[in-house]
Parts: sequence; C-alpha cells; structure tokens
Amino acid sequence: MAQDALEIGAAAPDFTLTDHTGEAVTLSALRGHPVVLVFYPAAFTGRCTGELCAIRDELAAFEDADAEVLAISVDTAASLRVYAEQEGLRFRLLSDFWPHGAVAQAYDAFLPERGTATRATYVIDRDGRIAAHFRVSPSASRDMDAYREALAQLA
Repeated sequence: MAQDALEIGAAAPDFTLTDHTGEAVTLSALRGHPVVLVFYPAAFTGRCTGELCAIRDELAAFEDADAEVLAISVDTAASLRVYAEQEGLRFRLLSDFWPHGAVAQAYDAFLPERGTATRATYVIDRDGRIAAHFRVSPSASRDMDAYREALAQLA
C-alpha cells in the first residue's frame, strides 16, 4: 500500500454505500454512535467467512460499546444479501462495488493488484473521528482481542 493508514484523531472519510438489503448507508449519518468498519476481501471465502462469523458470534462485545459494525467488500449488494442470509450475519454488509473499491481506497484498504479490500479495521468514534485502526495481511485472520482493544479506545 502506498500510504500509511489514516491517523488516529483524523476525521473519518465520509461515504455512502448500499447495504445487503438495498438501503443506502452514510457514515456521517451514524454520528452519535461508534462505528467499526471491517474491510474484507470477498464474501463466500473461507477466511472472510470465519472472520465475519466470529464477529457475529461476539456481536455483544460491539453492542456493549454501542458500536455498529459495517463490513465492507467489493462484492455486489445482491451477493451480500445471499451471503448474510446464508451465514446468519446480523450486521450490515456494505457493497463497495462501484466505483470499484472507492471507499476501501479512501481508507488505504484497497489492494489494486487483487481488486479487493485488504483486512483493515477502523473504529470511528461518536464524533466521526478515527479512534483506532489495525490490519493484518490478506492471508491472516483478525483476532477478536484486536477488536476488543480497538473498542477500548472509545472509552
């Protein structure tokens, strides 16, 4: 990636994407609540499914922090709808399909050589500022402890 991750305390780049139900989601409209942006490469793949199902199974940790999870990939909203239903995901999956990966690019989370997002996470505070961020390589999985540590930065 050409640049470093966005800095802690910086304003989170605003965006509007379509979720898996067809609803438009605008980040700035969610102010007042923390938001966890979970960029991932692709729906229906083993490692991504494992990561998102871990979040599903530990959703109470996010709810306890009053944080909304938004999982973002370059998949279409229609495929994300099927994926959410298949895996029982109870948080929003956002489609960064077109312009292809534009939001992932704004968050320095796009892998142009693959055409997908990498595994990057940004925790946005109630005021729309980046409170924490972490990433792992596309071939690794994020650990729930990393999410807990990032959520602790909201306190």
